[in-house]
Amino acid sequence: MKGQDWYQADEVAEAYDDVRFSGGGQLIDRREKAAVLSALGPLDPGHRVLEVACGTGRFTTMLADQGADVVGLDVSREMLEQAREKIAAAGHAETVEFLRGDASRLPFPDDHFDTVLAMRFFHLMDDPVPFARELRRVSRHQVVFDTFNRRSLRTLYTWLLPMGSRLYSERQVAAMLGEAGLTLANGEHDFVLPYGFYRELPGPVAKPFRAVDELAGDTVPGDYVASVSYWDARVPESE
Repeated sequence: MKGQDWYQADEVAEAYDDVRFSGGGQLIDRREKAAVLSALGPLDPGHRVLEVACGTGRFTTMLADQGADVVGLDVSREMLEQAREKIAAAGHAETVEFLRGDASRLPFPDDHFDTVLAMRFFHLMDDPVPFARELRRVSRHQVVFDTFNRRSLRTLYTWLLPMGSRLYSERQVAAMLGEAGLTLANGEHDFVLPYGFYRELPGPVAKPFRAVDELAGDTVPGDYVASVSYWDARVPESE
């Protein structure tokens, strides 16, 4: 798995949210959370969610706010410490459990969760198919995830990133889902400008660029070169 050691470094975990989701990065955080909520829709009380690669608990807190019972799993002890603090501060300690573990060997029975969420996960995979199969195994209904796109500007700099980054074509995503026994319900594409651009800008400066980015993304060429995709995959009803 690419970048495992990088994500487990103390200094990375402690500064992760501030570096990536402050200033202009707040626009990224907002968009990602909107994509997850759109895929999940209204949640019944007690909706069971496994969040793989939960990191510092950005989505965990949001899901708990929506009434879900959440298990957050991550390989990084340092990231999980940040997530536990965030959940405790939000008052959700009773409905959220955290585990340190490997996503290739999930310690849960088949069909144990209603939804499995894996954001910022598949770009780290050398071979994503076994992981996709394992996420599908423990989900009775839905797997939500994102990927970085091969046709985007990210291709120009991904090799510079300390954690590495696997890029996907839509054909590769479809093939992965097919091998995992999942079907695609919906996909959304966004961010013609790369994430790193927004993180370097103060919030007020980033907003006009984001407005232009959204306009470009509403066009066919802009949609085609978007840097990230949000996927909503489903377990076939016959299973």
